[in-house]
Amino acid sequence: MSLANPEEVRAHLIASARARQPITYSELLAHLGYGFSRPKMRALCKVLEAVDAEAEGRGEPELAVLVVRQSDGLPGQGWWVGSAEAHSHKGDWEGPAARRLIKRLHGQAFDYWSAR
Repeated sequence: MSLANPEEVRAHLIASARARQPITYSELLAHLGYGFSRPKMRALCKVLEAVDAEAEGRGEPELAVLVVRQSDGLPGQGWWVGSAEAHSHKGDWEGPAARRLIKRLHGQAFDYWSAR
């Protein structure tokens, strides 16, 4: 059984993109009716993978990148493991290069969904 319906998660992420704001893991979990825990966060990551697979199939920018850690505003390890290579990112998952990549990807999602 999935933590949440991918369409419900997608709706929250599109709202986040339209507001031009990333959303933290704990905020998204709260919107879904859960408190933050590592197991819930890992289960959420599985749903985020499904959301992005559907977005790719629709020719839309990825949305999972909008879900970030409260501590530093960057996606967690699950996103980096699945996506860093797809974006030709070979460096650290923190620091200036990582921040530039995430800012660019956030901008793509913000611009796409703000116009719709």
